[in-house]
Amino acid sequence: MTAARPGPEVPTATYRLQLQPSFPFAAAAAAVPYLASLGVSHLHLSPVLESVPGSTHGYDVVDHTRVREELGGEDGLRALARTAREHGLGLVVDIVPNHMAMAPRYNRALWEVLREGPESPYARWFDIDWEAQGGRVLLPVLGGPVGSELDRLVVDGDVLRYHDHAFPLREGTAGLPLPRLLDAQWYRPVWWRLARTELNYRRFFSISELIGVRVEDPEVFGATHAKILQLLHEGVVDGLRVDHPDGLADPGGYLRRLHEATGGRWTVVEKILADGEHLPADWPVAGTTGYDALRHVDGLFTDRTGAYELLGRYRAFAAPQTDRGGNWDATVRRAAYKVLTHELATETDRLTRVAARLCAASPDPALRDRAPWALRTAVEELLVRMRVYRPYGREDASAVISEQAAEEARLAFVVPEEADAVGIVRRLLVGEPGDASAPDHADRVEFRTRFAQTASALRAKAVEDTAFYRYVPLLSAAEVGGDPGSPGVYPEDFHAYCARVQRDWPATGTVVTTHDTKRSADVRAALAVLTECPDRWAKVLAEVSRAEAGAPDGQLAWAAWQTVFGLGPAEEERVRQALLKHVREAGMYTSWTEQEPSYEEAVAAFLTAGPCGPPGERVAALRKSLEPHIRANVLGTALVQLTMPGVPDVYQGTESEYRALVDPDNRRPVPFPPPVPGEKDALTAAALRLRARRPGAFGTAAAYAPLAADGPAAEHCLAFTRSGEVVTAVTRLSLRLAESGGWRETRLELPPGRWADALAPGREFTGHARVADLLDRFPVALLERSGEG
Repeated sequence: MTAARPGPEVPTATYRLQLQPSFPFAAAAAAVPYLASLGVSHLHLSPVLESVPGSTHGYDVVDHTRVREELGGEDGLRALARTAREHGLGLVVDIVPNHMAMAPRYNRALWEVLREGPESPYARWFDIDWEAQGGRVLLPVLGGPVGSELDRLVVDGDVLRYHDHAFPLREGTAGLPLPRLLDAQWYRPVWWRLARTELNYRRFFSISELIGVRVEDPEVFGATHAKILQLLHEGVVDGLRVDHPDGLADPGGYLRRLHEATGGRWTVVEKILADGEHLPADWPVAGTTGYDALRHVDGLFTDRTGAYELLGRYRAFAAPQTDRGGNWDATVRRAAYKVLTHELATETDRLTRVAARLCAASPDPALRDRAPWALRTAVEELLVRMRVYRPYGREDASAVISEQAAEEARLAFVVPEEADAVGIVRRLLVGEPGDASAPDHADRVEFRTRFAQTASALRAKAVEDTAFYRYVPLLSAAEVGGDPGSPGVYPEDFHAYCARVQRDWPATGTVVTTHDTKRSADVRAALAVLTECPDRWAKVLAEVSRAEAGAPDGQLAWAAWQTVFGLGPAEEERVRQALLKHVREAGMYTSWTEQEPSYEEAVAAFLTAGPCGPPGERVAALRKSLEPHIRANVLGTALVQLTMPGVPDVYQGTESEYRALVDPDNRRPVPFPPPVPGEKDALTAAALRLRARRPGAFGTAAAYAPLAADGPAAEHCLAFTRSGEVVTAVTRLSLRLAESGGWRETRLELPPGRWADALAPGREFTGHARVADLLDRFPVALLERSGEG
């Protein structure tokens, strides 16, 4: 590995707090004594810089020079840091380099750009295509075509107002009639529907309210990072989590600059890795935020065979057609086409224009005559075949944009003679600098950069925000970093992953629940049990389907019933909001931009009469009958994450049993301490305190080794040791275990020495331990070496 390794201040474990006006710095400080008692070493704070007033997440930054006043300002943050230090804790904070809020009334840098245009000193901050739209920034804020909204646009001194929006007037334009005034500005308010095809600024994914920032510019980097770097150098903050680096022009270059500026502080990046993909070795970071760990931990408790049986049951139940079928790859591909031609159409247009300029500049007549529509088709066909979020440089591009992908892309052309546009586009991305077919100049650099940025936005929107809501045989597999097409992970694959992490990225982050997960780990743990009893699940669904009044469609019904099974008893409104988001994200019958009231009303009526009504009691009864196996998954997931290689991040409230759905449900404030601590609290505290007590067993120089059980139920025991000092053992697929006769004489060979039970003090084990004895009180065991054997 060539990546620079983090210094000595590597956390042993972090605890994520979701700051918001209802949970400011003072509330976090009040929770510090309790959080310190858990055994974590650092608090992990959501973004702390000034954001849009009322924001519950903080990723819509408006001012990088100030700590957010609604949270208590810089004084409040420094007070929190002092309180944390008094209790032995440090602080890790989220930073958002990729984007800012598209809110001129709060974003003063953007305000100056809209007032002064491309000559503004702040113009270099934002990723704006000044060559498009007549050199004016399109602002998608109007509720209809501009002609119908003129009466609502009001000039107020040197400000143009529209409802709660405010925009600066260009100098000398205040007295002009409104139509002429609009033509004289450096911006143009437009109907929000035009966001799909005409916007000329880079966004976060397809969110028009967030504008891309050019941190590749050293001046912009300095201005947007000065406050965070000051807090780091003054000891207020100790480490960083970098939000969405894949949106940046040059993620590696940015991270190297950040590493140098921070002095090598512990930093993790929110990077989603596909199966088989590895973090770039030259990134000077500790690792990822941990979604790759989530996928491997979840997979351990998923019965791979049962998952495919569940898929068959789903196909029969949902009367499959198009995206309601069971082909994951096809679902992703269709979603990608939809996103490219709708939400990301403007990005595709820009790529096509740059490719056309490159072809026009070529000395090859065949390239100069290449039709723009053929280039656009080639760009689209290559983008939808990307199986990772983005390439990093030419060498990586040649691997992720393979010849096989190019050959498949050529087949999409109706006119075969135009299919060579695929080869042209691929050479623009992977060809050598001197390739005469694509001169190495600014346009080529822009094309490669924009292609990579668009690819990351496409992957996120097509997979996380669309396909995950269309492909629902097993909802627990439709999770950030997951692969619903291959939902299980074999123990040997898990062990191989852990060994690789310990060798290459020992200080990486691990998570199982975050502010972005679609369902909390405990909800997913319950859903995974369904892969062990697909026939029982199908039988119950047949019964409730006869009892309820009828769902709008089978896909929605299946997803709704799984939602209430995984969540357990909950307020109907929480379920309704999550399912409403589900159907809008899926975009099959309604969407955020094209809402279909009759369909959404039918969804609400179905939920009231079915999953949240009397028929839902049958699903609740099934869940109750499976509680021992849900418990095994909940505790097993928690213990594996807390003791596997890497630095575990505990999301707020998840030290207790925590059942939450997609945001905003998972961003609700939680009580500190929990009102009724349970066995998961005890397990979490025991594991975290053990990490703090034996840092050498879990640190960057630690060792990881699988432990193999022997006997008739060996496959149900997943165990490993950390540096010969700690042993973790968990039960996997406990329902299948019970049905096959239990542990019987299955044994686990422990490393030499005497081993104390950290979850049940007073018990010790040596040698070949009977798993039935080891796991008789809990479905998991955490052992600490207590002496020689």
